[in-house]
Amino acid sequence: METQTAQSTRWGGALTAWPAKEALTRIGVPRVRMVIDVAMWLGIGAWFLLEAYATKVFDGVAVVVPPLALLAVVGAAELYDRLTLRHRLLPSVGVLVSVALLAVSAYAVDAQTSGAILLVVCVVQAMVRLPLAVGVPMGAVFVTCMSRLGDVSLREQLVVSFGVLVTGYMLRLDAQARGSGFLLLAQERVARAAEAETAALAERARIAREMHDVLAHSLSAQVVHLEAARLLVEREPEGPFRDSVLERVVAARRMAREGLAETRQALSALRGDMAPVEDYLREMAALDRADVQVIGPRRELTADASQALRRVAQEALTNVRKHAPGAVPRILLEYGSREVALEIRDSGRRDGREPGGSARPLGAARRADDPGLRKTDARRELAATGGGYGLLGMRERAELLGGTLEAGPEGEGFVVRLRMPV
Repeated sequence: METQTAQSTRWGGALTAWPAKEALTRIGVPRVRMVIDVAMWLGIGAWFLLEAYATKVFDGVAVVVPPLALLAVVGAAELYDRLTLRHRLLPSVGVLVSVALLAVSAYAVDAQTSGAILLVVCVVQAMVRLPLAVGVPMGAVFVTCMSRLGDVSLREQLVVSFGVLVTGYMLRLDAQARGSGFLLLAQERVARAAEAETAALAERARIAREMHDVLAHSLSAQVVHLEAARLLVEREPEGPFRDSVLERVVAARRMAREGLAETRQALSALRGDMAPVEDYLREMAALDRADVQVIGPRRELTADASQALRRVAQEALTNVRKHAPGAVPRILLEYGSREVALEIRDSGRRDGREPGGSARPLGAARRADDPGLRKTDARRELAATGGGYGLLGMRERAELLGGTLEAGPEGEGFVVRLRMPV
């Protein structure tokens, strides 16, 4: 008993259900078929006009009636497509009935072929785009009208009715199959995208583990050894050589610590647990006594966009330390409606400083064994480790995300501007 009830419910649902929206659109229709459909409808319209004028009924002022009637049919077809796509049953039925009445009027002026074509179109559209519980009875009524108005025998009426209804139902099945195929393709694309994202996350997790096991441990060991070296050097007697070695050890220890911090940030980025960009910029600014300004309401950024902002800010501030020691950076982060902008501007080197950063009057002579000159050489050596690829790397990172990066001197300092769509 329960099985019979379930079957009845399933059959009832099939009769009252609308076709899928994918079946009610032209999605997935081959281009050749669309061309054939357009040619067929143009031919039907031309036949409609030729037969209407051949009846000799539309003379004088009435000559505009057939074109107006054809435009009305075209408008009704467009309206019917939109109504059925929105599952509006009563308005859809009303449009079909209106076209059927126009077909009956064509019979009245002896344009039987045009009237029959319009009724066949109404039957097919009722079968294809309406629930079967409504489309089948309407199709049967339209076919009966066509048979009666055409003065055919009962046998011919049954054959025509069966053929037209079956044709409409086959077109309905074809549209549903096409819509189901398109839906399956869309679901397959979504599944593939999800698989690709899962694989990417797994690969990022693997890279994060490798970086943690190898690079982070190595940098931690370097920091420990450099700290021990610093303590040993500080015990040596003071002198130019001791000061030069101590400065190099301290600089190397600082770079190792910065590298360790950057490695941890990269690990956080790979695992997707990064801190907000604003907090990161403030932490970076605190090391250089820089000013940070945030304009606009904060927006959620993708992991790649957030990482790009961090890396550009990091590279720009590193360049300030290398090439303009003593300059005061200013960081501006602006959230727009369609993009996010980052600007890092520095005030330029302090007066009296060499490019390496040592403070002395310009043009003053120094001895080769001057400790200050050795410090300058150490800074220059550290500044040269970038290889000149910083700006190129920042620009490539911005272009990969559809953004732009501008960098160059402005006023007494240097400006880096990054813009990315969000």
